[in-house]
Amino acid sequence: MISLFIPIKNEARDLPACLKSVAWSDDVHVYDSGSTDESVKIAQKAGAKVTAAPQGRETEIFGGDESRHKKWALDNIRFRNDWVLHIDADERVTPELASNALKAIGEPGNNVAFRVRRRDFLAGQWLEHTVASSYYIRLFRPEKMTYQRIINPVSVPLGPVGEINGFLDHHPFSKGITHWVAKHNSYASLEARQIARNREAQRRFSVLEALVARDPNVRRFHQKELFYRLPFRPLMKFLILYAAKRGFLDGRAGFQYAALQSIYEYMIVLKTRELREERNMPDLAAARSGIPRDIPLEGAHANSSSND
Repeated sequence: MISLFIPIKNEARDLPACLKSVAWSDDVHVYDSGSTDESVKIAQKAGAKVTAAPQGRETEIFGGDESRHKKWALDNIRFRNDWVLHIDADERVTPELASNALKAIGEPGNNVAFRVRRRDFLAGQWLEHTVASSYYIRLFRPEKMTYQRIINPVSVPLGPVGEINGFLDHHPFSKGITHWVAKHNSYASLEARQIARNREAQRRFSVLEALVARDPNVRRFHQKELFYRLPFRPLMKFLILYAAKRGFLDGRAGFQYAALQSIYEYMIVLKTRELREERNMPDLAAARSGIPRDIPLEGAHANSSSND
């Protein structure tokens, strides 16, 4: 059997349908980051086990580091089964995916993880073409999984990876456009911080590996680094999704999604620029934070060598 890992914060709207889609599992774990709505009660009523995330820095999404947030859960939650399927509250496991996942762990071979294909929906329509990537590592042995990047982390399995048929259905706009924009505003702040970290660490970047690396996770890292160096990046994001990926075939929904993603990319550009200015101009950082100049600033505003 497969255990379920579902991180949440204030997911009362989406959680019931999510839990219903995994009712076949005998071990469902909800990882709560301080929900103030009915999410925890909903999870408990459905028979799920609830684990509270460690306290600290609750004002930031994922505590400011999604990789560390997830890794803590995998290290500390006592899963009943050897295999874990990680999904979000706005995702639904289709019957075909559940069936194929159970078959896969029955004969995994040397694989320590499996990729699944996700379908993203906007206004009830499957964005079949517009998304940048459809495949994600979500089924794995928890002791063989780690993550990199503080937001939108890259899954790094410690061993071979297989692939399973069936869809994981994703409904990112289930709470409305306003919620999506607010969430991606937080994401953009962390993306800017990640870009600054990569520059400070001077991590090696290869155009060749961005194009031909066999490992999709390695390829994704180098593709992101290549993308961060492109001029007119927001416009490029729109053209990649709408033209190169043929998002126009998804009709109005494809245009809306490509436009929103380009806006998100522009938010990252602006926040990266602002972060760079603040690191070069401590007075500006103090003015924006409302903290007097003689009081040390924390995190990314403290000095140019900060990793936060």
